[in-house]
Amino acid sequence: MSFYNNIFYLKTKDYSVSNQVFDLHHNPEFDMLVTFPKPNLEDLGTYYESEDYISHTDGKRTLFEKIYQLVKGVALQHKLKLINSFSEKGSLLDIGAGTGDFLSAAKKDNWKVTGIEPNYKAKSIAILKGVSFADDLSKLENSTFDVITMWHVLEHVHNLDEYIAELKRLLKPNGTIVIAVPNYKSFDAKYYQEFWAAYDTPRHLWHFSKTAIKKLFANQKLELLEVLPMKFDSYYVSLLSEKYKTGKMNFFRALWIGWKSNQHGKKEKEFSSHIYILRNK
Repeated sequence: MSFYNNIFYLKTKDYSVSNQVFDLHHNPEFDMLVTFPKPNLEDLGTYYESEDYISHTDGKRTLFEKIYQLVKGVALQHKLKLINSFSEKGSLLDIGAGTGDFLSAAKKDNWKVTGIEPNYKAKSIAILKGVSFADDLSKLENSTFDVITMWHVLEHVHNLDEYIAELKRLLKPNGTIVIAVPNYKSFDAKYYQEFWAAYDTPRHLWHFSKTAIKKLFANQKLELLEVLPMKFDSYYVSLLSEKYKTGKMNFFRALWIGWKSNQHGKKEKEFSSHIYILRNK
């Protein structure tokens, strides 16, 4: 993949850890944004060192965290229903498993589950829930999994082309990949601009459109079957964006913008986040 001739799109910053400023560059070939400068792989871990990185905890310290955990519980059931709708129960790999709630629910529903999670704290919590982990994708055998899920993980991957090729290697013939990522073309992204929380630079290295996902995975002969909205994300992202923009959560304003984003999404087919269903050819 070539990232030459990228065009400056927006300047934003890391609001949650370092306060460093980053640029977003538009790649016209794939219609996606790229975080610049891209941190070295060995330095990336420092940008995750925050108690506020909520997906690595089961925290309920604040009202925001309580709302997050409540919504997560509802979302888990939707995710489980989704994978059951297109696959017989078999082997499931969840990359970026966090504290293991999705895999725990899938295991109880008779899936054979494996997780990948680089964060030791989150992984330790998940193990207590009975989740099994692999140390590294490279140690897993070819054509092992019926379903591979990545819930808001692909945007964090350092070497994108290599990673997608590895997903292809691990997937069984006719197996399915489920990718959830933010959508920089949504109404809430355009409204909040540099304060849009889902840019989350530099932890998010890539910012995808529907065109980008289709092209990137087509390069590995993975076919895009369906694009689904994640309607809760517009509210969650708007709450954080309000905090970055004004210093306050502004719940009512965030709910209004989240609702407007979903209304625009229905018309324009551009929601705050999308779920992509991809099938191995």
